Amino acid sequence: MDPDKVMLLRMLIPTISLIGVAAVGGWVLTTWMRIKNGYPLDGAWGQAVYPRKNEEAVERIRLLSQENAQLRAELGSIKDRMANVERIVTDSGYALTHQIEALRDQVSN
Repeated sequence: MDPDKVMLLRMLIPTISLIGVAAVGGWVLTTWMRIKNGYPLDGAWGQAVYPRKNEEAVERIRLLSQENAQLRAELGSIKDRMANVERIVTDSGYALTHQIEALRDQVSN
């Protein structure tokens, strides 16, 4: 290769790489500022990536939150019922009643 071309490349490579680093740094900075200030991000073709807030999504979130609250209430009542069943089964009177019923079954057979 020609020594003049090598010298020219040695001078241009740091400049080109500096421009590239500055471009990437600027892109990162502007993206961070958009996120920080709540602006939507752009995709490859300029479409908004986030946040997509339309009425359908807001309504869906409201319905899901309502269903979640209903399911939590139902789960609480099931836990209470399960605690009562556990108390009855572990109660010594239940075991005694069960033994008496077993003896009655043996006598009747």
